[in-house]
Amino acid sequence: MNAPLKVALLGCGTVGSAVLRLLDEQADDLTARIGRPVEVAGVAVRRPDRHPDVPAHLLTTDAHGLVTRDDVDLVVEVIGGIEPVRSLLLAAFEAGKSVVSANKALLADDGVELHAAAAKAGVDLYYEAAVAGAIPLLRPLRESLAGDQLRRVVGIVNGTTNYILSRMAETGHGFTEALAEATELGYAEADPTADVDGFDAAAKAAILASLAFHTPVTAADVYREGISAVTATDVARATEIGCTVKLLAICERVPGEGGESVAVRVHPAMIPTSHPLAAVGGAFNAVFVEAEAAGQLMFYGQGAGGEPTASAVLGDLVAVARNRVAGTAGPGVTGYAGLPARPIAETPTRYHVSLDVADKPGVLATVAQEFARHGVSIATVRQDGHGDAATLVIVTHSAPDAALSATVTALREMPAVRGVTSVLRVEGLS
Repeated sequence: MNAPLKVALLGCGTVGSAVLRLLDEQADDLTARIGRPVEVAGVAVRRPDRHPDVPAHLLTTDAHGLVTRDDVDLVVEVIGGIEPVRSLLLAAFEAGKSVVSANKALLADDGVELHAAAAKAGVDLYYEAAVAGAIPLLRPLRESLAGDQLRRVVGIVNGTTNYILSRMAETGHGFTEALAEATELGYAEADPTADVDGFDAAAKAAILASLAFHTPVTAADVYREGISAVTATDVARATEIGCTVKLLAICERVPGEGGESVAVRVHPAMIPTSHPLAAVGGAFNAVFVEAEAAGQLMFYGQGAGGEPTASAVLGDLVAVARNRVAGTAGPGVTGYAGLPARPIAETPTRYHVSLDVADKPGVLATVAQEFARHGVSIATVRQDGHGDAATLVIVTHSAPDAALSATVTALREMPAVRGVTSVLRVEGLS
């Protein structure tokens, strides 16, 4: 029997404990698939006393010592956060260890440096679990579609926000009530900021765009807007025009006069109920890919949770272990395109705007003139009167986001407009 491959596990929370259990339960199958047994060399945690189910001889608080041990072949990182993880992974690469990570925040911020360090050491950096949990997505982008040119990647990549918006649509509840339900059921953290304010989805969007467009994209390049301002009325208005509201991560390769650029954004949007993404309910994730030759592809499944995420971690572990046995490394990430990031102000989009206005002659014409003054064409208008007031619901044609934003700002200052009650982007996803 060949000597076992030794794995250092950093972190033993929900995902880490599931990884440990699956390594034990599937040991024979993993040995057959890899060609050598896999053994856990150690588990780095902050508080060993909180992990009574882990054999005491495996537990350590010295993560740096563990990842640089001579007998360790592979490092699996499921701690999360930036530091000390960044330093630990760089130390692992320098010591010649391949790494499997689920750390979306770190990869979105420092992916270029980490990939360069892995390439210099001739080892692997795999992170399928960092985006969309169990869904096989990143490796298809990096490998299966490497011969194609991707134009667009659009996805629902945060299960918490998708559950909240799904419940708002199903029950008519507002954001606060739906968030409370998500928290009670365990879909939302006690502090849901990273999810509901879009930080989680923005990190994932940066990773997706980097892989899809062979261009370094960081979380700082991603326009981000969360769902806390989405109201029950917004969701009802979407239904009226045959749409539903989803928090989308949108990555596009956009042509322009100065050449192509990459536009990456995360925000709630109305999408047609006829689109496959509209049917993605609950805490599930789905990503829609448009490629020149392959056409339209969709990846769907569980985007979070201990076992689904552990499944993705083990898939990567098998891949890097096979490479280790073969004495090679897998294909790296390329950033040769180096496309500039297009700011949201220059990104074409459509708006759905609801206004409370005075119900008197000339108001609609005045509002329409304001849109025209900023170069924004109106697609549809609906007016509902109630007493001396009326509600105008306007859907625009596509225009630069800056022009639409300026229009909304001007509308707020108009005497005839009593309030701009809702502003949501509209995505045709065609």
